[in-house]
Amino acid sequence: MTLEKIGFDAHKYIEEQSKFILERINAGNSERLYLEFGGKLVHDKHAMRVLPGFDENAKIKLLEKLKDQAEIIICIYAGDITTSKTRQDFGITYDLEVLRLIDIFRKYDLSINSVVITRYEDQPAVNMFINKLNRRGITTYKHTFTKGYPTDVDTIVSDEGYGANPRIEVTKPLVVVTGPGGGSGKLATCLSQLYHDYKLGKKVRYAKFETFPIWNLPLKHPVNVAYEAATADLKDVNMIDSFHLEAYGEKAVNYNRDLEVFPVVKRIIEKITMQESEYKSPTDMGVNRVGFSITDDEVVKKASGHEIIRRYFIAQCDYKKGKIDEESLERSKLLMDNLGLSVKDRAVVQHARDYAEYKRECDKRYENVVCMAIEMPDGSFITGRSSRRMVAAAAAILNAIKQLSGISDDIYLISPNVLQTIQHLKTDILRNEKSSLNCEEVLTALTISATTNPSAQVAVEKLLLLQRCKAHCTAILSDRDEQTLRDLGLDVTCDPEYLTTNLYFN
Repeated sequence: MTLEKIGFDAHKYIEEQSKFILERINAGNSERLYLEFGGKLVHDKHAMRVLPGFDENAKIKLLEKLKDQAEIIICIYAGDITTSKTRQDFGITYDLEVLRLIDIFRKYDLSINSVVITRYEDQPAVNMFINKLNRRGITTYKHTFTKGYPTDVDTIVSDEGYGANPRIEVTKPLVVVTGPGGGSGKLATCLSQLYHDYKLGKKVRYAKFETFPIWNLPLKHPVNVAYEAATADLKDVNMIDSFHLEAYGEKAVNYNRDLEVFPVVKRIIEKITMQESEYKSPTDMGVNRVGFSITDDEVVKKASGHEIIRRYFIAQCDYKKGKIDEESLERSKLLMDNLGLSVKDRAVVQHARDYAEYKRECDKRYENVVCMAIEMPDGSFITGRSSRRMVAAAAAILNAIKQLSGISDDIYLISPNVLQTIQHLKTDILRNEKSSLNCEEVLTALTISATTNPSAQVAVEKLLLLQRCKAHCTAILSDRDEQTLRDLGLDVTCDPEYLTTNLYFN
């Protein structure tokens, strides 16, 4: 069984990153540092995929090292609540992600200050979310759109601008301002706090922690292009930091939104502090040290290429579902093409498609067959197809753990009678139109069978070995199957095709 090649030193990263943040806290004789945390603070699966060896919880672990000095503010944009914006990695809405983040921070014994609803508007869904938090003992603040932003700095830095927002009561030297995703209002919250603190005579500072793009890698390095692919719907574009180049004569990579807003942010900070800003470029504002912990650039480049392809498949499916516009889809394909990548470079894709074509040629009954292929840890491929018994993903998983267990293909892990009984419950009692069992139902049946079937017991333990394996399905997965495969740790893509012509699909 082959081991995944590592291209990143997670231990070195946590040590160096925490040291650098401490240096920033202690510099400048300030009382407090407001640190804007971009990207995913926990379960950063994008970073884990493009930087093999990266600990998906590295950032929360480094905060754990600083927990005596840190407290956390979570921002969420009101519009993301009303539109039920979803975090792709987990398939949950941003408001639920806020709740999940709070639970995780508590697990690491980190101090949660409050939740800020940014660009607040009086909407029923927003007010319901605020009520839910308040009734669970979570302090909430409402920040409205900043009057005068982004051009009228005099109004922004006044009682009509940031002064219209309530001051968030903080006590610790490091205040981490984070959110469930991009556009959550983290920057505005930090600057609003700077305004209020300076009015009270407190000397405080601002810095930014953004994992991607990696500022000290080339502009077109695949890991930086993978960031563009991940944010194609936000229209993020990586660029050379012209401010940094002019100030220091050194190339550094940043992205368009940071570069566009930097002159305004610099002027706002100078207006608040009544002195020249310590920052000469957006890169100066950052504290990210991730680029210094890459140990094998070729491994990282290859992993990033796979992520760009993966993002293209996600974009295709999201376009089919109506979640993104055509421009975002075209941009995703352009990023892939510009690096000379093709969907064929994700080998598991062709195996799934070839198996589906083979089944169709063998028997006309399989004309609408859906197939899934899984690339196993040893580099081999296992396939499964949809049937009246179960969905393709469930069949592929059972076939995969059979191979890992050395169990013959003709041995049942689950008795056909058990599957028939579950189908009877599903269709005849629960009145479900679909009789095919989904992944969760099949895995539940498998674990129950393991109590009496030694082969099933062996196979269940092999499920853990599927983590990080690539898989591809020839049709769009149901939400439930997608979530189950995600929970198993499989890296799954799909062709942008629905398995039926029904408009209601779940």
